[in-house]
Amino acid sequence: MSHVQLDSYILDSLMPDLVGHDRRPSAFITYLFLWRHAARNSGRVLVSLREIADGTGLSKRAAQEALRVLERRKLVKSWQAHLTAIPEYHVLTPWHRDSAAPKR
Repeated sequence: MSHVQLDSYILDSLMPDLVGHDRRPSAFITYLFLWRHAARNSGRVLVSLREIADGTGLSKRAAQEALRVLERRKLVKSWQAHLTAIPEYHVLTPWHRDSAAPKR
């Protein structure tokens, strides 16, 4: 079993903010899912909406809305080569100075 180290900010600030204030627990769950995969893949996550839904237990619609919230909040940046390509996600940590996503 592998371990992933979480930044304390995620549990101390981000969770209450997304779940309590924004009332978007799906966004928090999605962020954790992407964080886990980013930790294994050098910060990059190439994953489909269906894989996010299956991996989190959310519906595709809920996962899609969660991604919108995360992008609006600048917690995730996504990029697609073309409309039907699987998106590449970069999990951002705006509470760190060096959290800028790679430029495309």
